[in-house]
Amino acid sequence: MEEPRHNEAAGSPASDAEVNGTHDKARGPRLREIPLRLMIPNMITVLAICAGLSGIRLAFENRFELAVGMVLLAAFLDGIDGRVARLLKATSNFGGQMDSLADIINFGVAPALVLYVFLLDQARSIGWIAALIYAIATGLRLARFNVMAERQVKASWQSEYFVGVPAPAGAILVLLPVYIGLLGFAPERIFAVVASAYTVLIAFLLVSRLPVWSGKSETSRVRRDLVLPVILIVVLYVATLMTYTWETMVVTALAYLISLPFGARAWQRKYGDWPAGHGTDGLPGDSE
Repeated sequence: MEEPRHNEAAGSPASDAEVNGTHDKARGPRLREIPLRLMIPNMITVLAICAGLSGIRLAFENRFELAVGMVLLAAFLDGIDGRVARLLKATSNFGGQMDSLADIINFGVAPALVLYVFLLDQARSIGWIAALIYAIATGLRLARFNVMAERQVKASWQSEYFVGVPAPAGAILVLLPVYIGLLGFAPERIFAVVASAYTVLIAFLLVSRLPVWSGKSETSRVRRDLVLPVILIVVLYVATLMTYTWETMVVTALAYLISLPFGARAWQRKYGDWPAGHGTDGLPGDSE
């Protein structure tokens, strides 16, 4: 009876090789085994993280214009990494998880700290609480987005609308007091308190069930006769952004805020009354 136990403990060379191979595969592929096209989107994501973290450092060095620029650069890189991945057919679960972690840093932690160092610290504990609420709301919003993306059954509106304000847009919106301050508005305590309330409002919009038009639907196309005017408008916008940066960012943030009720109204007209939390049949919220 002892002999089978001895053989089992000793094992055969073949079984040891299989076990070692299983252990090696469980650790994932080696770096040299990953194609370059799969690494390019992740490199862009890493660059976005570097931009967000650099924005935090620049804020602590009181170089706020560059700090905001780094956050905006992170938002731009976040907008192209997914498109590059789809273009190169290099989408992966690893890239998706990496992108979510980057978003928490770039659009949650970085804007909150930049705003706090620039202005909210004058409101003392109130300002810090507002910054915390915004950063946590960003994490909750991204977690909900990941849960929705993993669902097998999706509603027709999900290709056209977000649930709540997306994290990159939230980062651009929450920095509105910084844009105003960089225009020369004195960052006094009263302004800091108002900015704290505004920060909490943006945090609420992130985790809300408000339908926000995404512009990603296949039906969202520009008519041929409007292509050239749209290109001209984009060129004009970029030119004003380069020349009157903070004025343009103020107008952009206010225009986005004003557009939210119109987007929600368009959703209501197209898909009916506001749902009461029916999972993917309506705007998800309670079921998550």
